[in-house]
Amino acid sequence: MNRNTSKVRTAEIVREYGPFEGVKNVGGVTHDGELVWAATGARLIGFDPASGREARSLELPADAGTTFDGKYLYQIAEQRIDKIDPASGKVLKTIPAPGHGADSGLAWAEGSLWVGQYRDRKIHQIDPDTGAIIRTIESNRFVTGVTWVDGELWHATWEGEESDIRHIDPKTGEVLERLQMPPGVFVSGLESDGAGLFYAGGGGSAKVRAVRRPRGE
Repeated sequence: MNRNTSKVRTAEIVREYGPFEGVKNVGGVTHDGELVWAATGARLIGFDPASGREARSLELPADAGTTFDGKYLYQIAEQRIDKIDPASGKVLKTIPAPGHGADSGLAWAEGSLWVGQYRDRKIHQIDPDTGAIIRTIESNRFVTGVTWVDGELWHATWEGEESDIRHIDPKTGEVLERLQMPPGVFVSGLESDGAGLFYAGGGGSAKVRAVRRPRGE
C-alpha cells in the first residue's frame, strides 16, 4: 500500500507536440532513440522530437500503451499485446494482455514488459513471450503510462480531474516523488527518453508533451 509521504513538485512542461493531423486521442508513447512513437487508435505515428514533424506511420490497432525493447515495438491493442517490427510494420507475435482490455501503460525493462492496469490501480510485470504475470505492484491511483529509467520506476496517473507522474519504489509501491500536472492537463501514455525528459501522451488533447525529469538534489 502506498504511503503519501512523497516529495511533490509542479511538472515542468518544456515542449508540446501536436495536435497531430487526423488524431483525436493519444494513448501510449515510446521513444526508440530517434523517434517518439504515439498510439493514436488506428495507427502508430513516429515523429521527430527535434522538429515535431511526423516521420513514420504504421496502420495498426494502437489504443493504449506502447514501448520499445531496443529492436521491436510492443503495442497494447484491446485484449492483446502485439510485438511489431518497426521497419516493416509487421506484427511478429501476439500475447494476451493481463487486464483483458483494461490495460493502459506499457514499458520494457529487465527483459520484461510492465503493464499498467488503469482502474485496478496496479502494474504487472509480465513475461514478453507468454504474457504470464511475474509480479504485481499496487498503486493508489488509476494507472496510465509506465516507464523505467536509470533503474527507477515511474508511472502516470489520471483520476478525476487530476493527473501526475510519480516515482515509486518497485518493491513496495511507495510513492517517492510526484510531478503534478497543471490543471486540465492529463497524462495517458508515458516514456522516458533515457536522459532528462519524459514524453507524456495527452489523451483527448491529441498532443504529446515533453516533461523535464528531476535529476537528484
